[in-house]
This record gives sequence, structure tokens and C-alpha cells, in this order.
Amino acid sequence: MKYRICNRCVMDTSDQYIEFDNSGNCNHCNHFINNTSKNVYKGKESDNKLKNLFDKIKKSRKNNKYDCIIGVSGGVDSSYVAYLLKKYGLSPLAVHVDNGWDSKEAVANIKNICTKLEIDYESHVLDWNEFKDIQLSILRSSIPEVEIPTDIAITGVLHRVASKNNIKYIVGGGNNATEGILPESWFYDPKDSKLLKSIHKKFGSVSIKSFPFFDYKLEIFYKLIKGIRIVYPLNYTNFSKDNAIDELQNKLEWSNYGGKHHESIYTSFVQSYLQPVKFNLDYRRATLSTQICMGDISREDAIIELERSPYNVEKINFTKEYVCKKLSITYDEMNDIMGLPVKSYRDYPNNKKTLEFIYKAYIKYFRKDVV
Repeated sequence: MKYRICNRCVMDTSDQYIEFDNSGNCNHCNHFINNTSKNVYKGKESDNKLKNLFDKIKKSRKNNKYDCIIGVSGGVDSSYVAYLLKKYGLSPLAVHVDNGWDSKEAVANIKNICTKLEIDYESHVLDWNEFKDIQLSILRSSIPEVEIPTDIAITGVLHRVASKNNIKYIVGGGNNATEGILPESWFYDPKDSKLLKSIHKKFGSVSIKSFPFFDYKLEIFYKLIKGIRIVYPLNYTNFSKDNAIDELQNKLEWSNYGGKHHESIYTSFVQSYLQPVKFNLDYRRATLSTQICMGDISREDAIIELERSPYNVEKINFTKEYVCKKLSITYDEMNDIMGLPVKSYRDYPNNKKTLEFIYKAYIKYFRKDVV
């Protein structure tokens, strides 16, 4: 495909499935403006929805110690959600999935958030030998969705803890205001355990015994049998990442760790270096395009931002060496991984057709607006 960039946002042909209308605007910003933007903050209407949501969560508590679970990473979104929940009088249990890659800022943030807000906290540490082997398998598979192991682990742990404690709501930090645009070709469904298992079977060497897998069968069980729901309250607030950072820093001694999702050293390496260099996949495009559609940044300023390197040129070799050492591979082995031909999840056994069928059926017959 000949290179082309959207006339309105900054999405371009790095998404191989991008489409443009007669005005030169892409399908991503068109969909956001026509659909997703309806689910962002709408003043009093959203305020009422937020109150109704929190009232439902409180009522679900009954005689339980907690009324909801929040996954905490030390990042902006989850930290602000924790602050918001306590502000509105909820009783959350904070759960952290430790995959071995937390930055020191993230660890300090989690401690400060839970201590100052008086939130009970559980840390679930993944078996490092297992998790390292799974991560290496994904890297060697050469698919762009290298964070699938972490995404599956977090979802699996949160549902297990919710079920164990008879908690009906998992509160997420996702929000349309900053994450409303994300091309499908960049991010395949993270709940496809069949894909993860098939890749590990081909490239892995360690027997997996304790990893918290999560798939459509477990999702059906937790949703329809246990009645557990994931909700995203930030969509009902006038959420601004800059304002959230200021509030967290002033009230909770929160430390800024840099870029989006850089509370994880591995995620920082993946999103700022591995994906842009190996896959020509720059997550900043999606984030900036969302901000353009929200009116938070001009297209001109977004283009200037994208002209800057996604990674710190002076520090990247140090970071790369650290990642290699932690994964127990050499620098040359990482370069070999970087040079492998790009693959797709379609190149490995997966559950895409089954997942699509189930999600369509769920949305049509079972899904209800919790608000």
C-alpha cells in the first residue's frame, strides 16, 4: 500500500487495514467521532451515570468487606481510578499482578496510593521462570502483540480474586478519552489462550503449571454464572491525563514515570522501541489521534510529536541490555529476534472465529448497560 496519512488525525498506512473516505479521513477517526465519542464525558448526563454506577457497586457489597476490585499498576489511569473510588465512598480491594517488570516509580506509586487512601492490597507474583519462557516464546513467534501474556495474566488474576471474595465488579482504568482509537491490526484479542498456548508449545521450553490463563470459557463462567462485570468509570468523568497527574502528585505523592504505560520497564521497551522498529507500529499515533478527535491537541502538534524518536536514543542500548539480561538472552539473540520476518496471530492456531461468534451473541442477548 502506498503511504498515506489521514487528513484529520495522524493514523496512517502503518495500519495495513486502514480505509479512507472521499475527504481523506480514515475509518478510525470517523468511527470515533460517530460512535465512540458518544461514550465520553457529557456533563450532567455523565455525572448521573457515574453516580448510578457507583450506587450499583455499593449495593452489590451486601455483607462483604469489599464492593469492587481494582487492578493497580502504579500508572496514571489505575491510580486515578483508585483515588476516584475512595472519593465516592467505595470500598475497593487493590490487586497487583507482579510480572517482574515493575519500575521503581510504579512500586512506590502503588505503595503510596494504597497507604494514603487506606485501600487493602494484594500482590500476585507470577512464576518468573514460567513467565519469562512465555514472553520469549511470544518474541520468537514474531507477532506484534507481545504483551498478550501480561494482558491474559492480569485478567485471569482479577477474575480469580473477584470470584474468591464474592465481588461482582472489577473496575478498570480504560477510557475512551485517551484510548478510543486502537487499530485491530495492532492489537489482537488478549483473551485468546489457544493462541498463547500454541505459540508456547512451538517456541517454549518450560512446563507451564501456575500461569493464570484466561479464555472465553472462563469469561462465560465468570460473567454469566458468577455475575462478575468489568466497568470503566473514567468514561463518565471529564478525564484529563495531565490534570489527573497533577492531582495525584499533589495529594498522593505520585511519581511520573514518563510515557504511556511506561510504569512497566518491559512495556516501555516494547512500545517505544521493539514495536516501532520491528513492526512499524507506533502506539503514539493511536493516542494522538484520539486526542485530536477529542480536541485536546492539534493535528500539527501531533505531527511534530511523531517526528521525535519514540525512544531515548542515548538510553535505548542500556534498556535493551537490561531486558536481554532479565530474559536470559544475549544482545545478539535480541537482534536476531528483531530481524525475524513479521508474523501475524493468523499464522498460529487461534480461537478468533469462536471468540467473534461468542462476543456477537453476548452483545445481542446478554449484555446490559450497568448504568
